[in-house]
Amino acid sequence: MTKALILGTRGSDLALAQSKMVREALLSVHPGLTVELKIITTTGDARTTLALHEPTAEGAGLFTKQLEEALLNGEIDLAVHSLKDLPVETPVGLCLAAILPRASTGDLLVSHHPGGLALLPPGAVIGTSSPRRALLLKNRRPDLIMTAIRGNVPTRLQKVAAAGSYDATILASAGLLRLGHDLSGESMELNGVTLWIEHLGWMLPAPGQGAIAVEMRDDAPSIPLVSALHDAATARCVETERLVLRHLGGGCHLALGALATESDGMIHLQAVFVPEANALTRFATLSAASPSETARLVADQLLAS
Repeated sequence: MTKALILGTRGSDLALAQSKMVREALLSVHPGLTVELKIITTTGDARTTLALHEPTAEGAGLFTKQLEEALLNGEIDLAVHSLKDLPVETPVGLCLAAILPRASTGDLLVSHHPGGLALLPPGAVIGTSSPRRALLLKNRRPDLIMTAIRGNVPTRLQKVAAAGSYDATILASAGLLRLGHDLSGESMELNGVTLWIEHLGWMLPAPGQGAIAVEMRDDAPSIPLVSALHDAATARCVETERLVLRHLGGGCHLALGALATESDGMIHLQAVFVPEANALTRFATLSAASPSETARLVADQLLAS
């Protein structure tokens, strides 16, 4: 190709880091290709007071809608997303041309206080806008106070480091790693402040967490170039998780954790679902031969619990 591919991205540090990863991967597979980044401001970026977790039409696709509009009108050729931000229904005329190999799927507690979740002081304030994280934490520590928090990853870290409104927050380890943070120890330094970290291995991630998706127009001639980055195993696993989300009828307002793995020709899925505050937590762990069958069985079990 002589024409440069225009890659649309949000302007946050993490979005830019992920988009540069995609650009570098494309250039490694297709030497001589030109890929230019174009920053698109989404509703979620521009309207920082909007609640991320409410099941409103306005809330759907807060971080993806403008990128998808730019694809459809030909302003950009491809858009890079954190897969967990994408609604489960892809708009007509678009497709997911590639899902990259998945990074870490786990969540981290980032806190002023050493000792992790167990040693947080009574009534500690946790900054999170995720119903999944909030309700699962409440099940383990009912005394904790959950308060919505907005901003990109560096902003959320800074809010915790400021020792003001928040004692701790929960962040995806994949995002922190992509931003260059060292998560191998028990703490991290931020502007001279020590923040303590705990890997929450028991907290199942959001569907698609840790995966990067590349979206394109479904008639784009450059799809074969981008599909060279596609990781089929990751795609099957995240498809399974997202199908459970679809069966349960929701998006980011659902307190659903799901993690699929694949081995011996089978899809293995663990899921946790809290239908509403104060409800009993529902668990399901099942295996089947395909994403659709596994997702249906797990969703049926979660709904019947």
